[in-house]
Amino acid sequence: MPYGSLRDFLVKAEEEGQLLRIKEEVRPEPDIRAAACAAAKIPGGPVLLFEKIQGYRDKQVVMNVHGSWENHALTLDLPKKTTVKEQFHELAKRWDRYPLPAKRVTDAPVKEVILDKDFSLFRELPLFRVNPQDGGFYLSKACTIARDPENPENQNVGIYRIQVKDHDRLGIQLSAQHDLAAYLRKAEERDIPLRVAVSVTNDPIVSFVASSPLKYDEDEYAMIGALRGEPVEVISSERGNLDVPAGAELIIEGEILTRQRSVEGPFTEYTGSYSTSMLQVEIKVDLITRRRDPIIFENLYTGRPWGEIDYLMALNTSLTICKQMKADFPEVDAVNAMYTHGYCTIISSKMRFGGFAKTLGCKLLSTPHGITYPKLIIVVDEDVDPFDLEQVIWAMTVRFRPERDIAIIPNAPASTLDPAHLVRGLATKIIIDATKPVFPDIPLSDAGLVDLPEETAYWMDEIKKRMEELK
Repeated sequence: MPYGSLRDFLVKAEEEGQLLRIKEEVRPEPDIRAAACAAAKIPGGPVLLFEKIQGYRDKQVVMNVHGSWENHALTLDLPKKTTVKEQFHELAKRWDRYPLPAKRVTDAPVKEVILDKDFSLFRELPLFRVNPQDGGFYLSKACTIARDPENPENQNVGIYRIQVKDHDRLGIQLSAQHDLAAYLRKAEERDIPLRVAVSVTNDPIVSFVASSPLKYDEDEYAMIGALRGEPVEVISSERGNLDVPAGAELIIEGEILTRQRSVEGPFTEYTGSYSTSMLQVEIKVDLITRRRDPIIFENLYTGRPWGEIDYLMALNTSLTICKQMKADFPEVDAVNAMYTHGYCTIISSKMRFGGFAKTLGCKLLSTPHGITYPKLIIVVDEDVDPFDLEQVIWAMTVRFRPERDIAIIPNAPASTLDPAHLVRGLATKIIIDATKPVFPDIPLSDAGLVDLPEETAYWMDEIKKRMEELK
């Protein structure tokens, strides 16, 4: 059955041996970030539950929820040994159940306590810097909910980095391609405030979908339901007519201060480097609702790959792009956008005609995610597994002809967080065609492929089984 909250998931993780309880008292810094970094770099790394935080009574911290393929499988309610490729294809099946709209409820533990005066974010949450040179405390895995001022039926649930600046004030980083940035533009054009709610500590599927690059008018809650196989429960916010996850630990409500910008950052991003300070909007908090019992605060360690953020954004980004491309080009087999949030994206596909690989690369650059993030695009044939880098490198070494199989696109839209930029928000993009030539292109010489022996699959399974018996 789907999890109703992160608490439900922790029960499952513990049953499967993927939850490690840290019972001794730890310091918010540097203990939590160091342990979270380590857990994500251990194969099969567990979820970490810190039960005693120095300076914070009756509050706990959870890290590394999505931080291994085993944890990732469990968040999808799959056996923990489900392979990456199997998880990808299972997600593809569930994706097709979209939309499965949310179920509205009128009561939930997150409404047990309502704070509308004399509150402090520093008291309510066990805050810590994700990395030592961050510009302050960050909520790096909270989900922000808002409505389109022009079309209120459009509601966005997204993960944006959020800096705690004061007892009742948050900074939030928005880039031009984000849905919430589009909402903000519309609000500022109308000179009206933009109401938002920030949901802290969520069911892991909520976080998974909130970090997925869906289309502007796609409903995140309806996608969450599709992946769960059951509607997600939402409850109305206290103010502003927003739907917030009923299973959350804490909800922060407020308004984005329109036509005002202030310094936000620096913060360690998925690139593995500190992004510089930028002028961003702020949220003026006017209400907090939360559970009555001890708060469990989930945060996300970000840093040099691989870490939890790379697991969290790997398959959802890859699958979203794949579905969007297949709508126009059914030849597309799979997409791997797992590396640095898709800065390097690998497409595997049948080739319709000569030069088709470049067409696919251009199509990727027109998807919501592809507009900015990919700068190195590699296209391979359908016989190459894009998730197997050994196969991808093989295709590049024997099928890529530099004099004719590369396309360079200068001054293209790019991620503002790319540390390699010369001009923030612009980059040169490269499409590499590592496919076999198709008519009317000139064929490769001596290109006859060696097929695997028919019994290879049997012996792979047999050897794995016998190796397990030796343990």
